[in-house]
Amino acid sequence: QLQVVESGGGLVQPGGSLRLSCAASGFALEYYAIGWFRRAPGKELEGVSCIASSGGGTKYADSVKGRFTISRDNAKNTAYLQMNILKPEDTAVYYCAAVQSYPEHYYCSAFKQSDFGSWGQGTQVTVSS
Repeated sequence: QLQVVESGGGLVQPGGSLRLSCAASGFALEYYAIGWFRRAPGKELEGVSCIASSGGGTKYADSVKGRFTISRDNAKNTAYLQMNILKPEDTAVYYCAAVQSYPEHYYCSAFKQSDFGSWGQGTQVTVSS
């Protein structure tokens, strides 16, 4: 059974950092692209970032570009989202999700929620002083 589990959320002050993890089980992460999404209170789900199965292709929402970094360690079957210079508007529940990228490669350039089939339960990130 394909499963992803997020961790690493918490309360942080503005300007602080957090690293979210997305641990996969039941499948080899190397064959999947990973996306991070978030839902802020009262808002729709937003695509934050995506990383291709090879790790060579990444995509970021304009709102996080230059502050967030997505990465993956296929040997550990885990993906990460390093979040720096956090702002109150980054407060949201963060989700990771997986989409199969083999045999047909999935390109992150236009990643969207509906492409992803395996979702975690989410981890809360709160940015507040």
